[in-house]
Amino acid sequence: MSGKGAPVTDGLDGAGLDVVVIAGTWHEVITEGLIAGAGRVLDAAGATWRLVRVPGSFELPIVSKAALDAGADAVVALGVIIRGGTPHFEYVSASATDGLTRVALDTGKPVGFGLLTLDDEQQGLDRAGLEGSQEDKGAEAAEAALRTALVLRDLRRTAPPRD
Repeated sequence: MSGKGAPVTDGLDGAGLDVVVIAGTWHEVITEGLIAGAGRVLDAAGATWRLVRVPGSFELPIVSKAALDAGADAVVALGVIIRGGTPHFEYVSASATDGLTRVALDTGKPVGFGLLTLDDEQQGLDRAGLEGSQEDKGAEAAEAALRTALVLRDLRRTAPPRD
């Protein structure tokens, strides 16, 4: 599993942060696990959050940008793309990933990356934070979004005034 070497963290204080979790609707069991993991982290940190559902992973960037433009401090983008027999996987994976990166850079706000790009369903079940899963990528994406939002907030508070 790729989670080896992940930082051990606790005591995250997300009070005062508004986070939108945006999740696709494909591969329901895996996606619901990702949402639950993100929710656990956000609740434990005391962040305010809400869930928005989109049809699929391709729609994650546009809705993420809309949420951030509307005032959210961060988004957590959750989706599942499983490789099939056509190039569709490569196109959607690259477009969604590139789009989420662009949204973060264009808005200056964090996008927690919880888009699973998988060879098969079992890989998703192993990463979904479900009972028996080896990893919790929804929780990891939420924690990354919160930590980045806090770093950005601190940087903005301590930045010297511009002339």
